[in-house]
Amino acid sequence: MAADQNTGAPFSLTENRVMDALQSVIDPELGVDIVNLGLIYDVQVDDQQLCVITMTLTTMGCPVSNVLSQQIIEQALATDGVAKCKINLVWEPVWSPSMMTRYAKIALGIHE
Repeated sequence: MAADQNTGAPFSLTENRVMDALQSVIDPELGVDIVNLGLIYDVQVDDQQLCVITMTLTTMGCPVSNVLSQQIIEQALATDGVAKCKINLVWEPVWSPSMMTRYAKIALGIHE
């Protein structure tokens, strides 16, 4: 079970399903999904089935931010238990390659 990066609280079943769905959203510039890139900081689904996804981008001027946002919302809305979706785009904490999973680092040829 995944957990909110900010609080460490475990995700609900629906929130885990959203995270799984977001793995199909591929950053077109890097060719790796946004979850493994470490761009998703939190997913919260409330009792009214509103899903709020807190995320960042690799850079403030990311040229594919609109495409990613559209795909994120589509994937969240396709998840059982989600009726509405909102993206909360944040810049703190600042994204860095250290936030990527081992899978993403290997896929991008980053060796530590």
